[in-house]
Amino acid sequence: MIPLRPLSLGELLEGAFATMRRYWRTLAGVSLAVAAGTQLVETAVTRPWLGKLQDLQSLQEQGETVSVQKLLNALAGTFGGLAVTGLIGLAGSIVATAMFTAVVSRAILGRPMTAREAWQEARPRLAGMAGLLVLVPLLITGVFLACLLPGLIIAVAGTESAGVPFMFLGILVGAVLAIILWTRYSLAAPALMLERQGVIDSMRRSAKLVRGSSGRIFGVMFVSGFVVFVFSSVVQIPGEVIRTILTQDTTSWSAMIITGIGAVIASMIALPFMAAVTALLYTDQRIRRESLDLELARAAGVGGND
Repeated sequence: MIPLRPLSLGELLEGAFATMRRYWRTLAGVSLAVAAGTQLVETAVTRPWLGKLQDLQSLQEQGETVSVQKLLNALAGTFGGLAVTGLIGLAGSIVATAMFTAVVSRAILGRPMTAREAWQEARPRLAGMAGLLVLVPLLITGVFLACLLPGLIIAVAGTESAGVPFMFLGILVGAVLAIILWTRYSLAAPALMLERQGVIDSMRRSAKLVRGSSGRIFGVMFVSGFVVFVFSSVVQIPGEVIRTILTQDTTSWSAMIITGIGAVIASMIALPFMAAVTALLYTDQRIRRESLDLELARAAGVGGND
């Protein structure tokens, strides 16, 4: 699937697309199940609390007083809906990341893997993947909030003129640190899956592999994310056109179903592509640092590097 040597950006992206083309049955089946299941629950949960918010807005526009109880109920529904959709999305990401990483690792050697085999490979690592996909975002969010907190405290204390510049500075510093941490731990998922590492050990392993190559790895992940954004936007355009023609109410069931279908199709592209890029980037870093290409060549049954 890839040349067994250090890879360029183009080769990493082409390797991801080649994996999706060659193993599309397995990847499409897994991504469809994960994306459709996730989106179905998100739509079912989101629609009711969107309706409550719309009702409150209508009452305000009509000049009626909104009771505290109604406001609290709407807010509770909003936060509850966000929590449920967040958990469902997280569960989908855990399963998809684990299974796709398994498929791509086998694809590098030119060996196919069925969805059932991918599930059997991923299942023992799901708990660790869940811990990783919770811990890393929490760490990044915590660092960002810690940078923002001094400015907030100063502003709340009554010196708003001094607090606002500190808040902007905190946002800037927090964003930079968040990017650094995201890049440092970007290879933790394949390390956890392929090296059978624990959560903390996989984060340390990722930091070790990334060290000295942060700029390049961030660039690859950024470009990959941009590619996914473009593809996802293009895929969802027809659905948005149809939705606009059928209804102007974005909170109606028909509008949300149409939007959900577009989101499922976009996820079927985004999930396997980003997992493939991450797994290939992990492999590339190990080739560069640990001569993994020699081991892969022996495992693939070839005489040397391509």
